[in-house]
Amino acid sequence: MNRKAIVMVATLGFAGSSLAQEGVFQTKSLTPETALSAAKAAMEFCRKQGYQVAVAVVDRAGLAQVVLRDRFAGAHTIDVASNKAWTAASFRISTATLAAETQAGKPLSGLRNLPRFLAAGGGLVIEAGGTVFGAIGVSGAPGGEGDDACARAGIKAIANAIEF
Repeated sequence: MNRKAIVMVATLGFAGSSLAQEGVFQTKSLTPETALSAAKAAMEFCRKQGYQVAVAVVDRAGLAQVVLRDRFAGAHTIDVASNKAWTAASFRISTATLAAETQAGKPLSGLRNLPRFLAAGGGLVIEAGGTVFGAIGVSGAPGGEGDDACARAGIKAIANAIEF
């Protein structure tokens, strides 16, 4: 079979299958206002616990929408929060789960060598109705569990706005 025939058979087979798709697609995204609301709520929750943190909210591609840093949060917290959010958005899973799954000796341990990959609690996926909108990352609470709690508060604050 020549190349032209193979391409034609492949095209006809794919076009007739249930896998055929249109040439464009639509996605839903957080508005900047909604991303800011999530970040503010996460920071406020942390403040009430006595934590000074940075919070980053990214879109589904991991691009920053909002980054906030409290007055006394460490200089490193901006990059850490951003990388946690990027990691959660990129892998579509919490960074606490990735921390456990990428330990030395585990099959996914090599992921820790990727640039921006940060496997520590505090990065959560923002999703509703089967749609991933992005992720939120928090850094500065004492440990990943504290960062996770603040991130959850941020997501909870916008839950009504993103559920459909």
